[in-house]
Amino acid sequence: MPVQITMKKARVPVKIYTNNVDSSALDQLQQVAQLPFIHQHVAAMPDVHAGIGATVGSVIPTKGAIIPAAVGVDIGCGMNALRLSLRAEDLPDNLKKVRLAIEAAIPVGFEHHTRPTAKKSTLTPLERDLFQIFDKHPGLSKMQKRSHETWALQLGTLGGGNHFIEVCLDENQDVWLMLHSGSRGIGNVIGRYFINLAKKEMERHHIHLPNKDLAYLQEGAQYFNDYVEAVHWGQAYAMENRREMMRLLLQALQTQFPHFAITKEAINCHHNYVSVEEHFGAQVYLTRKGAISAQQGELGIIPGSMGAKSYIVRGLGNPESFCSCSHGAGRVMSRSAAKRQFNQDDLSQQTQGVECRKDTGVIDEIPGAYKDIEQVMDNQRDLVEIVHTLKQVVCVKG
Repeated sequence: MPVQITMKKARVPVKIYTNNVDSSALDQLQQVAQLPFIHQHVAAMPDVHAGIGATVGSVIPTKGAIIPAAVGVDIGCGMNALRLSLRAEDLPDNLKKVRLAIEAAIPVGFEHHTRPTAKKSTLTPLERDLFQIFDKHPGLSKMQKRSHETWALQLGTLGGGNHFIEVCLDENQDVWLMLHSGSRGIGNVIGRYFINLAKKEMERHHIHLPNKDLAYLQEGAQYFNDYVEAVHWGQAYAMENRREMMRLLLQALQTQFPHFAITKEAINCHHNYVSVEEHFGAQVYLTRKGAISAQQGELGIIPGSMGAKSYIVRGLGNPESFCSCSHGAGRVMSRSAAKRQFNQDDLSQQTQGVECRKDTGVIDEIPGAYKDIEQVMDNQRDLVEIVHTLKQVVCVKG
């Protein structure tokens, strides 16, 4: 059954769509709810867990200020999915060649392309706007090696951590492609740079916070407009990164399956971002840190872990969640804890039936380190309805 718990120990309430939330996440939610510019309440999705400063799986409406650490350093991270004309019976029994073709086409981890692969019409406006940001903040460009060209070489690459590319089957045995990534190294640089500036602003104005990672930038103050410009650039870059990866993924599959078509247009949605929206009678900066937009009728993607189900959903436009829902299953243990608790045999067992890496390098992403995605979905039946249920058969990790 859907769960909603309301905490009222801070300046505004916190509404939580699960009873499976640890004490550190609860502390973070209350700290955010104490800030003077929070509008109405804070919402926590059923995949909620502790993050840096703000809780992952939280939706934070602010008036006249933005918290850069709440947006995070993987600016614009999100999902892309589409359905193909291929069906389960079209796939070979051994899917290793499919996985290797994907890995050959799309760099993962710290790797990038040796030359830009995206079209000039995509690269030119991104380059123009990024270099304008660099001109205003030359210190930003110095935080990344070869920053003036690395962003272009990383466009169309996966990265590491919990990012992935998957081939999935839905309830009708139709084949879907799904991928998860964000703004890569340049987004990380933008995030860290402005988080640091926000902290310096707090020191300069002698503002004391319940958590230093909740440092914020106020409208009208130095750097606010520059951050808005930079974070929106990062979000646009992340969207293009997913589009370019999907293009390369389709090319890779054509080497294995010469004849197929796209039968469901791509869903491309952020789940780490800030946007200007209207909620409860006010225009706010709405930060979704590990949450997706679930406006009435809007399609979204909620992935599970490597061995679990994922979902294509339609938003119900619930105002209490600020028209939002979870962005995935949510971790129940840290990466280091997962490495201590699980081994390679556990990974093989929990990813049985999935063509994926099963080495020690991805144990921190083992399904057992995540919440039960079916319970997460049950807790948000007031927020979304399930349109398709997907099960991965190939998973490429960063």
